[in-house]
Amino acid sequence: MRRGFYSAAARNTTGTAPAATEQLRDTPKPDVTETRTRRWRALYKRHERPLVFAAGAIAAVTFLALHGSFSPPAPVLTQDDIDQAVMRTLETKPIPSPAMKAYQAVRGSIVRVRALADAAGDGLEQDEYNYTQRAVGSGVVIIDRGVILTSLHVVSGASRVRVEFQDGTESDAAIISKQPEHDLAVLQANQIPDDLQAATLRSAKHLVEGEHVTAVGFPFGIGPSVSHGVISGLHRRYQSPEGNRTLSELIQFDAAANPGSSGGPLVNSAGEVIGIVTAILTTSEKAGFSGIAFAVPIEIAAGAAGLPPF
Repeated sequence: MRRGFYSAAARNTTGTAPAATEQLRDTPKPDVTETRTRRWRALYKRHERPLVFAAGAIAAVTFLALHGSFSPPAPVLTQDDIDQAVMRTLETKPIPSPAMKAYQAVRGSIVRVRALADAAGDGLEQDEYNYTQRAVGSGVVIIDRGVILTSLHVVSGASRVRVEFQDGTESDAAIISKQPEHDLAVLQANQIPDDLQAATLRSAKHLVEGEHVTAVGFPFGIGPSVSHGVISGLHRRYQSPEGNRTLSELIQFDAAANPGSSGGPLVNSAGEVIGIVTAILTTSEKAGFSGIAFAVPIEIAAGAAGLPPF
């Protein structure tokens, strides 16, 4: 039997050729740290924007937290601090009175009304210098095209009626409506200011005694003048000293009113017209304010001008 031949060289137990073994020994192994760095860089590039935004948000929150920790604590207000602040405000900026607020609201609507008589007495048309002043009273604009409410006794018997608006504009006016049973007249001015204001009207149905009111007009031709008081009665009845007129359902008030105040507005604290001043109660021979005056409720007065009821 023939035996096999075997090499006398040492047997390679790894099963790798000697040349291949030497090549593997000579190949450098990759650096683990460098590989990790490359991976982190690639990851950062993929998520660069969200990471930058998150880092900015964290920095902002950290800054605010540090700023708040170093800022002094907010002072705690006591009731005494509040009271002192209110007192300083009242001393430097006084609260407007009810009369002031009411007048400011209605001042652009106040009108001086003058009743002129023909000086020649023949009734023919005259120029302005041939007329004498027969009476002076007050009025209030209720429609901005120049419609004015006043008292009938102010213009009754006049040959000519002149009105003067708040800005100084003067004009002739025609009597377009009368309501003798309520002593009311409605005037239409021939010329009006460009920025004429109509007063705001408010029903007198819900008035109560003691409520603040303001009367505005031209007492004795002086004005516009402002007086302030309260409502002292409702549904009053008044008869003129001559006995030729009796008025009912009147508002009684104690704000000063004198001859020349008639026809002016009686105004509530919100600056709304609630009545038209019509008469004062006097016991002396010479008419003057005695603490009692009367106004026609505005819903009656507005009806004379053809305005819809409240």
